[in-house]
Amino acid sequence: WWQVMTVPMFITLLTAFSAISSLCTEAFKKMFDSAGIKYASNILVFIIACVVGIGGTAIYYVFSSIDFDTINVICMILMGLASSIGATVGYDKVIQTIAQLNKSA
Repeated sequence: WWQVMTVPMFITLLTAFSAISSLCTEAFKKMFDSAGIKYASNILVFIIACVVGIGGTAIYYVFSSIDFDTINVICMILMGLASSIGATVGYDKVIQTIAQLNKSA
C-alpha cells in the first residue's frame, strides 16, 4: 500500500515543528550567548527549523511505518523548507537575513 503525507498531517506537523523550532532556537541562543559565540539569529532560526522539519518528518515516517520513497523524501524536504519559511516569515526578517548574509560574506 502506497502512503504519502496528507495535507492535514502536513499542517499538523508544521504546527508542532513551529513550537519545537522556537524552543530549540531559544536553547541554542542561550548556549551560544553563554559561550560568547557570535551568530546571525535569522540564519540560526532558518537552519534549526529546517533540521527540525526534516528530522521530525523522518521520525513521523518511522513511527507510522511509512516507507522512505522518493515522494516522501520530497515531502520531508518541503516540510523543512516550510518550517524554515514559517520561522523566518515577514519582510523585515527577510531583509535582515539578506543584510546578515552580505555582512558575513
